[in-house]
Amino acid sequence: MHVGDNGGSKLVTAQSARCRDDLKGLPAAYATWRESELGRITDTLEQDLILRRVGPPTGLRILDAGCGDGILAVELAARGAQATGIDTSPGMIAAARQRARGRGVSVDFEQAAVEALPFAAGSFDVVIAITVLCFIGDAAGALGEMARVLKPGGRLIIGELGRYSSWALVRRIKGWLGSPVWGNTHFRTRSEFTRLAIAAGLSDVSVSGAIFYPPIGIAARLLGPIDRKMGACASLGAAFLMLNAAKSKSAETDTELLRVLAARLS
Repeated sequence: MHVGDNGGSKLVTAQSARCRDDLKGLPAAYATWRESELGRITDTLEQDLILRRVGPPTGLRILDAGCGDGILAVELAARGAQATGIDTSPGMIAAARQRARGRGVSVDFEQAAVEALPFAAGSFDVVIAITVLCFIGDAAGALGEMARVLKPGGRLIIGELGRYSSWALVRRIKGWLGSPVWGNTHFRTRSEFTRLAIAAGLSDVSVSGAIFYPPIGIAARLLGPIDRKMGACASLGAAFLMLNAAKSKSAETDTELLRVLAARLS
């Protein structure tokens, strides 16, 4: 799930889709990343954090916005969720469907952009977006769209790239050197992340961190076991920031008031 520095990257916007056209082997690059020591440990830590934030998923309608090759959506479906995944890349959607067939689970995978979700308002109990906003120019607009399809009282769980980490430094250097992946990537602070969520009308906002070790396999092996404890204490220095927020239950009342007002004005 984390954006690997071996060429595997979750690029999910119209802008980043052009990068994907240059990365035809992206599903294979994902697999290569996860087979490496660094990728295996990092993905395991991140997925554990995400699943703990989701909680028991049985019966929940969950959208994985920017699902990549579907590893998270398929895992949630295997645990009883009614999972849906969207991604702009046809290759990733094909890989995600193949993964679901291999696990024997049903997941609705669709090719779509986060900025224009093809779902009615209030369609999902939980919306997840992992390393998505960092590749989108209009992050506020995309966040608003995800909030739109979330039901009142539903939860939004977003994983992003932290600004103050050794991973971010390495990636920024690659961007300066001309990398099409990292040249326009947004690395955020905890406060910026929080402000985005509040501006989208979300409440009960909290941000935690993960992946405090540098992007080196031996460092992941030695420090991975204590990473969860570090994340419970701080977010500064984390390569991965996890935001957990809720859509106000009053949104349902607000929507009904708008309908009544519109009817009176018509």
